[in-house]
Amino acid sequence: MYMKHSLTRSVVFLAALIVMTSASAWADGPAASPEKEQELLAVLRSDAPGAEKAITCKLLAIHGSSKAVADLAKLLPDPQLSSWARIALEVIPGEAADEALLAASESLEGVLLVGTINSIGVRRNANAASSLAARLQDKDAEVASAAAVALGRIGNAEATKSLRAALTAAPAKVRSAVAEGCVLCAERLFAEGDSAQAAEIYDEVRKAEVPKQRVIEATRGAILARNQDGIPLLLEQFQSPDKAFFQLALGTAREFPGSEVDKALATELIRATPQRAALIIQAMADRPDTVVLAAVLEAAGQGPQPVRLSAINALGRVGDASCVSTLLAAALEADADLAQAAKSALAGLPSEKVDAQIVALLPKAEAKAYPLLIELVGQRRIDAVPELLKAMDHADKTVRTAALTALGETVALKRLSVLVSQAVAPKHAEDAPAAQQALKAASIRMPDREACAEELALALASSPNATKSLLLEILSDVGGTKALQTLGAAAKSSDPEQQDTASRLLGKWNGVDAAPVLLDLAKTAPAEKYQVRALRGYIGLARKFAMPEPDRVGMCQKAMDASSQSAEQKLVLDVLALHPSVEGLTLAIKTMNVPALKEDATRATLVIAQKLSGKVDVSEQLSKAGLDKVKLEIIKAEYGAGSTQKDVTAILRKQVGDLPLITLASSSYNTSFGGDPASGSVKQLKVQYRINGKAGEATFAENDLIVLPMPK
Repeated sequence: MYMKHSLTRSVVFLAALIVMTSASAWADGPAASPEKEQELLAVLRSDAPGAEKAITCKLLAIHGSSKAVADLAKLLPDPQLSSWARIALEVIPGEAADEALLAASESLEGVLLVGTINSIGVRRNANAASSLAARLQDKDAEVASAAAVALGRIGNAEATKSLRAALTAAPAKVRSAVAEGCVLCAERLFAEGDSAQAAEIYDEVRKAEVPKQRVIEATRGAILARNQDGIPLLLEQFQSPDKAFFQLALGTAREFPGSEVDKALATELIRATPQRAALIIQAMADRPDTVVLAAVLEAAGQGPQPVRLSAINALGRVGDASCVSTLLAAALEADADLAQAAKSALAGLPSEKVDAQIVALLPKAEAKAYPLLIELVGQRRIDAVPELLKAMDHADKTVRTAALTALGETVALKRLSVLVSQAVAPKHAEDAPAAQQALKAASIRMPDREACAEELALALASSPNATKSLLLEILSDVGGTKALQTLGAAAKSSDPEQQDTASRLLGKWNGVDAAPVLLDLAKTAPAEKYQVRALRGYIGLARKFAMPEPDRVGMCQKAMDASSQSAEQKLVLDVLALHPSVEGLTLAIKTMNVPALKEDATRATLVIAQKLSGKVDVSEQLSKAGLDKVKLEIIKAEYGAGSTQKDVTAILRKQVGDLPLITLASSSYNTSFGGDPASGSVKQLKVQYRINGKAGEATFAENDLIVLPMPK
């Protein structure tokens, strides 16, 4: 029964909070006019439907004043409108609303009474304390429970006294709500500075025969109300066999004031089970200003694996330079989880002293420690180029690879040539992949990409042919004006490999700034295949990127002029159809005069006209193209394969317009026609139709655009 009551109260309280938020927001804006309030009250006084009155009540929560109270109070006995009326009454300022709710509570019963008591609690009407105290004895457990929580929200001396007296005397069904009310009273006392009385009430709830959740709430309060004297009680919860109280201890420890509790946690860590110790460490780390770092550090160095793992992770959040040696040792252990956690912690320790310590350890490092330290240099972006250059001469490939990777993460532009030389002509051939990846990583992160591209372009001019493609790839990743110019020049060079690589990279350039370079290459590239590749890249830019439509059509016209093959010209028509415009329509109509493109241009023209329909009058353009509006009738349409056919006549008829074109809801026939009639088979759409009274028939492959030929 109480669960039902609690749910009802929670829903109502949430609704109240939402409305209170709205009211608060309204208060910051223009004040409501009396005229608006009178309009709303007129609705309440009328024969309007209940739903309309409900919305009116909600609006009165924003616009209402004490003048609305009487009308709202009349709705409190109404099962359908009571809760809506209370939403407004809970937020209207003044004593009138308090008096109306209190008066209604004297005559209502059941669910309506519970809701009204909840609203009294929301308003914290101190004058209702006596009436609510009497309700604690109500035979309806839900009413008594609502009264108990409402008294807790009021929280004055009278309410507190009544609840404390009822804690042991109330029936079992009501006692949980009484305990909740007591906790609310104690919270108010604690907030007001009366910690001693708050602690007394918390203790009373803890000792009462109430549900465990109430005991947990009271225990937390009892610990915090005692301040430093609450530490022993906190430790009791850490040692409790009940997981719920242990979890309570973890949460309460995180919010406990002062540093004494940190010392207590460090002590508790030693005697806790490994599973609990791991959780205690995380609670300690959540108190970074007062954490006993030595205790966490000791746990990271030795002990059960779960505890060490938790401690190492914690050091990544609260550690400093004093933790480096312990973490380095863990990072070199055989246990993969511990090693990875230690590496992550070392990479994230927030201290410049850590950087200095890592660099200082490099000259003396041996075996596995050396590449580990170098890796950390890269991860922490430490400026240690001399040390890394020295490591690149090491006999161990692992060390050299680590050094190259770290240089890729740390080297500045002025030293980029070091990586260029290693990528182009490595001292050890086996280092080439690592050097090339490092150069790419370094180049991409350079803040001045134009200066970086200049450096790479200089290297390209003097590098062996075998590495030119690599440098071109990196230039493409860097981007910018200089990179674009360099790729353009390489595409027109006499070296077939550079031509191939540069034209390929330009073809996938991610920006319209490549358009002039691609267009020039489409006209002047040394080989036809590179001209075609450049032209397709140019058309792709017009297709993919946002731009003013006149500019796009201008690009399409230039592509048409530069193209000598119908395949690319058809791609241009696709762009025009994808981005419909009046300018594009004009170009498509113009292209209809090219015999080899007439069918595709006609199709594009129809698609563009269809998309522009209703937005722009294109009848004049269509008339010039010989494409006047038509009367189209679908006689029969079937979709399927072989003997398995689905009648889609009705679907096509719904899409009929005044052009010989059918635009479906989806580009997928299966989706538009409500499913696949012949799964796994090659399907066709067969259409019988009439245009201007003349019969025609056409067949379309699956998902083709449906452009109906003019009957002869």
